Amino acid sequence: MHSRHWGLLALLTVTVVWGTTFPAMKQLSDQLQPLHIIALRFGLASLALLPLLPGLRAAEWRWGLGLGALNFIAFWLQIEGLALTSSNRNAFVTGLNVLMVPLLAWAVLRRRLGWPIWAACALALLGLRLMFYEDSPWSLGDSLTLASALCFALFILAMEACAQRNRAAPLRSTRLAAAVALAMCGGSLLALLVQEGGWALLHQRASALAVGGWVAMVYLALAASVLVVVLQAWGQQRVDAMRSAIVYGLEPVFAAITAWLLIGERMGPVALAGAGLLVAALMLSQLGGEDAPAAHTQSP
Repeated sequence: MHSRHWGLLALLTVTVVWGTTFPAMKQLSDQLQPLHIIALRFGLASLALLPLLPGLRAAEWRWGLGLGALNFIAFWLQIEGLALTSSNRNAFVTGLNVLMVPLLAWAVLRRRLGWPIWAACALALLGLRLMFYEDSPWSLGDSLTLASALCFALFILAMEACAQRNRAAPLRSTRLAAAVALAMCGGSLLALLVQEGGWALLHQRASALAVGGWVAMVYLALAASVLVVVLQAWGQQRVDAMRSAIVYGLEPVFAAITAWLLIGERMGPVALAGAGLLVAALMLSQLGGEDAPAAHTQSP
């Protein structure tokens, strides 16, 4: 098989894994607080990536900790939102970060945008309207999810800046991921420190977590936080940014499928039509001009 085909298969695997994280996180949010989930997930991921830490360069530490802090805020907002809304809605609203990236680049960095971006915005707004038409109205959970999508978009732009500023000595993605995971685990533990009964409650909830909950947690830590980093880096070396972004735009679709199979969440025909328009908007946004940065989705 052609190397590009293998790369597409790797990126599709990444997207499927990202999609499965939404129902898994939804189930865990019924038993754990958002900070508990982040601490346990990225604590386990940090342990798995521990052998990489001694080899980190100074630039990888600086960028990793900074990116980790931004990613921590995004994940915290997303999981807080997930506890207050459905897995499907959380996935599709989170996916809007793909559209937010070129819009932020236009508003802040003054990059040019083509007509596909504005058409994608119109499609996304119509898609959201249809998705929320036959379900409950827009909620606090949806607002928190939208705020997390904005933070994920900022994270993507920060990653782009990281790559551009380290062209002379590129940072290795797996080592950078180790620093990001460590920063996210540390950030959650620090936040728990100032909460009443923070660490004690974390220990209590973790001890009471059923076997199925720990299986989900290990899956999130090793498959969704470690393995996908390797597959994504390997795949994007063989697939151009445009095709990569289109594959990533399918993440909410896989999230909806797994939410239906695993936790019984279903969308009606009108909501499905809105979801289809959102996916079309995410893909269309990647045709928005050469000056727009290539975006990708970020799962919980």
